[in-house]
Amino acid sequence: MLEDKNQERTSLAELGEFGLINHLTKHFKIYNSSTSKGVGDDAAVISPSDKELLVTTDLLVEGVHFDLSYMPLKHLGYKAVMVNLSDVYAMNGVAEQITVSIAVSNRFSLEALEELYAGIQLACDTYNVDLIGGDTTSSTKGMLISVTAIGTAKKEDIVYRDGAKATDLIVVSGDLGGAYLGLQVLEREKQVFQVNPKNQPDLDNYTYLIERQLKPEARKDIYELLKEIAVKPTSMIDISDGLSSEIMHICTQSKVGCKIYEDKLPLDPQVISASEEFKMDSTMIALSGGEDYELLFTVPIAEFDKIKANPNFSIIGHIVEENQGFNLVTRANQEIELKAQGWNSLKE
Repeated sequence: MLEDKNQERTSLAELGEFGLINHLTKHFKIYNSSTSKGVGDDAAVISPSDKELLVTTDLLVEGVHFDLSYMPLKHLGYKAVMVNLSDVYAMNGVAEQITVSIAVSNRFSLEALEELYAGIQLACDTYNVDLIGGDTTSSTKGMLISVTAIGTAKKEDIVYRDGAKATDLIVVSGDLGGAYLGLQVLEREKQVFQVNPKNQPDLDNYTYLIERQLKPEARKDIYELLKEIAVKPTSMIDISDGLSSEIMHICTQSKVGCKIYEDKLPLDPQVISASEEFKMDSTMIALSGGEDYELLFTVPIAEFDKIKANPNFSIIGHIVEENQGFNLVTRANQEIELKAQGWNSLKE
C-alpha cells in the first residue's frame, strides 16, 4: 500500500522545467479543431467559435484532497481531470481543453510524474480533451495539482444553477454515496496496514466503492442523453460536495425550496451493505458523502414521461416555493430540514 522505495528514480532536476514539461507531454494528442496551438509555446491558442466559452478550475492538495498512501498517481491524474470536466458537463457543455499545473517536492521522481501524467493522458484520450498547457514548480509541502478545463456550449444550451421553478422535478444521474464509503474502506485499511504492514487488505467486496473514490467518471454521457430525448434542464450542478449541499445551492440561487424523498435516493447494493458494516446511515451518506460526480438537475414536470423510464436517471423529489424551505421526506412520511453537511474545503 505504501510507496516502493526501490523503484528506479530519476531526479527532476536532471531535466529542468522545460525539459520536464516536454518529456511529460510529448505523447498527448490533439482532438479538437478549436485547439490551434497546444503545449510548446508561450501560450496556447484556441480558435474562437460561435459558441460560449466555459472555464473552470480546481486545485487538489496532498493531505487535504488526496492521500498518496492509497491513491495511485495514475488514478490521481485521471481523477484531477474528471473533477474539472464534471463542472463543464454540469453547464450542459462539451469539454475541449485542459491545462495542468503541478507543484512537487523533491521526494517525487520523474518516474512518479510519468505515472501521474499517464492518468491525465488516459483521461484526455477517453474524453477527447486536449492538454494545451500548464506549469511546473517546486513545493515544500508535497504535491499540488491545479487543472483548468475549457469547454463550449451554444448560448441557448447553457444551464445555470438559478433556473429551477416550483413544481420542477429533481433528478439525479447514477447512484450516490459510493465514493464516500470507498474512502472509509481505504482509510480503514490504511490504519490496519500501519499497525501490521504484513497484513494485506481484502478489498473484493468493495470494488465498486473503491473505484468510485479512486477513479470517478465525469458524466459526459448525460449531456448526450438529454440532447437525444430533447430535454433541457432548468438548472444543473455536479455532485462534488454532497447531494444536500448541491440541491441547496440550486435552491438558494433559484430562490425556491425543495422536497427530497428518502425512498427515491439511488443506492448501489455495495453502498447499503457497507453502510451497515460501518454502522452508518445510508441516507446520510447519500445526502452528505460527496465526490460522486453525478449530475443533479431539475426539469419541468411536463418532461416526466421522458425521464421516468431512463435507467440513467432517478427522480428524487420536486421543487417547491421558497417559503417551504429545504426538506427531506423520510420513509415514515415525516419532513426533516435538509442540512448542508457535505465537504467544506476551508474547514480545518
